[in-house]
Amino acid sequence: MEFNHVSVLLEECIENLNIKPDGVYVDCTMGGAGHSKEIAKNLSEEGRLICFDQDINAINVAKERLSSFGDRIILIHSNFKNIKEELESRGIYKVDGVLADLGVSSHQLDEASRGFSYMNDAPLDMRMDNRADKTAWDIVNSYSEDELNRIIKDYGEENWSRRIAKFIVESRQDKSIDTTYELVEIIKKAIPKKARINGPHPAKRTFQAIRIEVNNELGVIKDMIDDSVSMLNPGGRICIITFHSLEDRIVKNEYKYLSSSCICPPELPFCQCDKISEIKIITRKPILPTDEEIDINPRSRSSKLRVAEKK
Repeated sequence: MEFNHVSVLLEECIENLNIKPDGVYVDCTMGGAGHSKEIAKNLSEEGRLICFDQDINAINVAKERLSSFGDRIILIHSNFKNIKEELESRGIYKVDGVLADLGVSSHQLDEASRGFSYMNDAPLDMRMDNRADKTAWDIVNSYSEDELNRIIKDYGEENWSRRIAKFIVESRQDKSIDTTYELVEIIKKAIPKKARINGPHPAKRTFQAIRIEVNNELGVIKDMIDDSVSMLNPGGRICIITFHSLEDRIVKNEYKYLSSSCICPPELPFCQCDKISEIKIITRKPILPTDEEIDINPRSRSSKLRVAEKK
């Protein structure tokens, strides 16, 4: 099975994880196993790497790609929202580093039948985990106009969200919207021609929004960060790669909250919250890909890496 994916900010991630050869590390989003393989190379026989992925294709490919590392690797077919539960069920209560690449894997985008891409005609699916119930078809064909407008506006940051939602609802009155190309044509009709001349593909933002809704991508980030930090040993690092402002804002704000020693309103004369600072933020500004990396892998262009360390 082909599972091509160029790992983003690879050297920067490995450097910032500060890998100890006998440490325990977690790759929350294994994908094509690029990051996982580099982490494993830095581990001794005593070290362990736990790899999560909700895509069974990734798990199957990783069994071969990471086979040379033997017992150092543990593969878990699950969403990273379950990180604490899954690790504790295996007797792992503390780790030395956590990595999460929140981008959609190139394999998922390129596999036309998955319905992630507006560049290929396919059934409206977009599930990262094919065991999940909700698909893009369900959202496009059952959400109200207000609900569609909300997710397209909030998750896609699309200026024409209301018109797109209106056109979707009107179109499905005649027949269900079943394929990606059918949806693309509706979006093109909804966005005025002048607005489509410049900028990205007219369907890009709407497809992003629907994908985020299908997979609850934003809803699980905060809990993953909290659970990961709670399991980190002192000095352990958490590295998170984001690809759009919505994700990055969640990571930035959660790092800020976890690093704060007081969250009381500023008007109070003294602290009453008893909050403890749990992490030190390593990257006050996110690490960005180099021009060379962007040339090699254009999909890395919008990536940002934020790093924090457990106190």
